[in-house]
Amino acid sequence: MTHDELTQTRPHDRRRSRSRDIESRVSSPQSWVSRYIRSVWATDVVVIVAAVLGAQFLRYGPVSFDERLGRSHVPVWVVSLLLIAAWVAALRIRQCTDRRIIASGPTEYARIVAACFGVFGTLAIADLLFDLGIARIYIAIALPVGTVGLIASHWLWRGHLNRRRGRRLDLDRVVVVGEVLSALPLIDRLHSMPGLGYEVIGVCVPADHPDPLSPLTVGDRVVEILGHFGEVREVVSRAGAGVVAVASAEALGHSAMRELSWELEGLDVDMLVAPGVVDVAGPRMHMRPVAGLPLLHIDKPTYNGANKFVKAAVDRVGALALLIAVSPLLLVCAVAIKLDSRGPVFYKSERVGVNNIAFAMWKFRSMVTGADAMRADLAEVNEGAGALFKIRDDPRVTRVGRIIRRYSIDELPQLFNVIGGSMSLVGPRPPLPCEVETYDGPIVRRMLVRPGMTGLWQVSGRSDLSWEESVRLDLTYVENWSIMSDAMILWRTARAVLGRHGAY
Repeated sequence: MTHDELTQTRPHDRRRSRSRDIESRVSSPQSWVSRYIRSVWATDVVVIVAAVLGAQFLRYGPVSFDERLGRSHVPVWVVSLLLIAAWVAALRIRQCTDRRIIASGPTEYARIVAACFGVFGTLAIADLLFDLGIARIYIAIALPVGTVGLIASHWLWRGHLNRRRGRRLDLDRVVVVGEVLSALPLIDRLHSMPGLGYEVIGVCVPADHPDPLSPLTVGDRVVEILGHFGEVREVVSRAGAGVVAVASAEALGHSAMRELSWELEGLDVDMLVAPGVVDVAGPRMHMRPVAGLPLLHIDKPTYNGANKFVKAAVDRVGALALLIAVSPLLLVCAVAIKLDSRGPVFYKSERVGVNNIAFAMWKFRSMVTGADAMRADLAEVNEGAGALFKIRDDPRVTRVGRIIRRYSIDELPQLFNVIGGSMSLVGPRPPLPCEVETYDGPIVRRMLVRPGMTGLWQVSGRSDLSWEESVRLDLTYVENWSIMSDAMILWRTARAVLGRHGAY
């Protein structure tokens, strides 16, 4: 495509009318972004001031302005003011409220943690170099309280924003640019997941599109075609869009992509390009210029090496701590199961773990003895999809079993599997041998890591998910694992269990 084809404007009257209709229904673009960021920043400052002054009060008491630190004779209030200023600056430098990561979860929290530890690491070095004599208890109070407070405040703001997005408020208006076949999956994903923060208001298609006036039907939604590739700037200006998402860069062409980015510079519009790589994200993706061409470099998944050691250590330490904490509950459950029905307290199920190695997975028995032999008789009422076998009102479940399954208490004995190394706290769902026999294609990659007590499948719907969605979530986890993502999944698991979402 030439520059003339990109910049020449030949809008059809009906497309102009559609864009004007959209423009009349929307408020000023991006107004919610600045309002949200200002609110988050104000909360951050309050949290930092409270953490620093609180630590100062607990360590030094209601000091006067004349009190000084150790041999350095530096006033306490000076150190506190400098720490507050440095902490706020660190959050700015780490771009903890970058509009590209707000409400994104792990990335946002990871930047906060890095900024906090960077500030206090610098403070510790300054204390050594200049002999400031800062009390360790002062740092020991301010750092954890401030870090947890910042994460909590961002989490609360994120929840507030997600609730508004659930009502389709505070969404970035998106114009999708691409051929219809490549644009439809992107539109469908953005429309079905408003929590991502995008609302597609129209599409720009190639000039040779056979029916430029006919809108696109995506699920239960109709999306208007607002123009051709060469009319993107005009469409964005008229419709008040804040994002241009290019779904098929190869159809637009390299020169046209470059010139489109130039034309959008003065409009305060973000330009997104779909890379065509599914379920790979985060730090594994890097853009590297090669011979003048921007190429997307994708690192290998981090299954081995130091990351594998760290994950194993966190699993065992975390499982041991949890086992000690819930030991009274385990004892109560064991007694209740024994009194409720005849049979053993525990149930051992053969599952397949990392590298297709079978292991015995421990659970509290929640069904009558011999439940496995009754599975064939219940095949007609199976509600599971794919290789999964699920029945919402399973007649094999005991009275106590129904209670412990509702809150996932029957899964707690798997902590022994985690300590033994056959499972992880977070990972793909542990499959049955009969399920593994049906695996083919990309799904076999879920066997590259240890199965988990919980995972993305657990916090995204549990038993309510389709087989295809469960597989996709498992592969997403395998491809993008990180310590921060594990922490987020564990937190979301606690919320899902207490809310009893999708458990039966």
